[in-house]
Amino acid sequence: MNLQTIDTLLFGDYVLTMNDGVGLIRNGAVAVHGTEIVAVGPAGELARRFAPVTTINGSGRVLMPGLVNTHCHVAMAYFRGLADDMHLKEWLEQHMWPAENRLLSPAFVADSAELACLEMLKGGITTVNDMYFFCDATAQSAKKMGMRAVIGAGIVDFPMISGNSADDYLAKAEEFIRQWQGDDLVNGCVAPHSAYACGPETLRRAKALADRLGCLMHLHVSETAWEVGEIQTRFGRRPVEHLAEIGVLDRNVIAVHCVWVDDREIALFAGHGVGVAHCVESNLKLASGFAPVVKMLNAGVTVAFGTDGAASNNDLNLLSEISTAAKLHKAVTNDPTVLNAKTALLMATRKGAEALGLGDRVGSLEPGKRADIISFDLRKPHLSPLYDVCSHIVYAARPTDVDLVMVNGRILVQDGTAVVCDEAEILAKAEYWRQKISPQGEGI
Repeated sequence: MNLQTIDTLLFGDYVLTMNDGVGLIRNGAVAVHGTEIVAVGPAGELARRFAPVTTINGSGRVLMPGLVNTHCHVAMAYFRGLADDMHLKEWLEQHMWPAENRLLSPAFVADSAELACLEMLKGGITTVNDMYFFCDATAQSAKKMGMRAVIGAGIVDFPMISGNSADDYLAKAEEFIRQWQGDDLVNGCVAPHSAYACGPETLRRAKALADRLGCLMHLHVSETAWEVGEIQTRFGRRPVEHLAEIGVLDRNVIAVHCVWVDDREIALFAGHGVGVAHCVESNLKLASGFAPVVKMLNAGVTVAFGTDGAASNNDLNLLSEISTAAKLHKAVTNDPTVLNAKTALLMATRKGAEALGLGDRVGSLEPGKRADIISFDLRKPHLSPLYDVCSHIVYAARPTDVDLVMVNGRILVQDGTAVVCDEAEILAKAEYWRQKISPQGEGI
């Protein structure tokens, strides 16, 4: 019998496919050729079918799809810890926006994005949805690091260092999205900041641009009680009702945070097919509140996880987001059965991919999908003994347990070490910029 030659055959004591039935294969394997998965199944069966150029040992390991981070401000990694322990409005207006206006440049964004991508990849995140400025610099860094990314071109109604007006931001967004159309790893999207930073006309134009270019629209919605009051004062409606009224809710929209949404607004999300990015740790740190995630899931809304930016979290650790959310919502609802481990993992993988419009490419281990695969080394004290793989990943695993990361068929992290970059150089650049941001190591 002639064996089919492939690039890589990965073995695992456990393979979590995250397909429609979640799918756990004991003593399994994943066959990869080029950028795609060609087969998933029992190890013995795949060993008899394929002749791999490279074989990856899976003893003591679990293979699963890469994690999907549905909301991040990637290049804010250099602002990590710069301004903590304050309300969102104060944090933005008195610290972040002034710092950005003083410091942002394509070079700053490119270097900070490299640091963020390194952190995310080593923590098992293979896809990120970003919202920021100088988006081409972020796209170039993500591409350089081998990461899959949906990069949002930030839009606001007021001048900042990266643009002068809504017209300027929208024109730059279109140019950027067209430039990256057809790329195998990076897609552009339209990212108006929020309904309080963008007026109705800007939001309509942003949505029209996303529709015309066939891409995602990504915006903050109902993050704080202040925001809800502000939108009600301006427009006489709550934020989600306002977005529905001006015609921008749709299946190509991902709404971020959604902390202060009521039952009617949840129904609007469900009816329009809007995806939601849940950033639990940022919401907790900024005391924004508790998003009604269980209600959204029960209503049929696609909810996934985001880290937010490292300036408000303060890390890009999606495993921590998953674990915190799974436990928080049990306490909030007084029901230990909600947001169980399997549901949480689906939100971090397949549901995240679906929310970003990438469900046909990534989010599960299935033939024909892209080979975005991670491996956890289970041979750790905090992961022993093992009864339930999903439970371990959600409630006990750490980023340092991720020992292999593959994106698009290319190994980016091996034995826990990034193999596509010089980690020391990236850290040295972070220190260089730290001295420019705050020479004494003190907040602005």
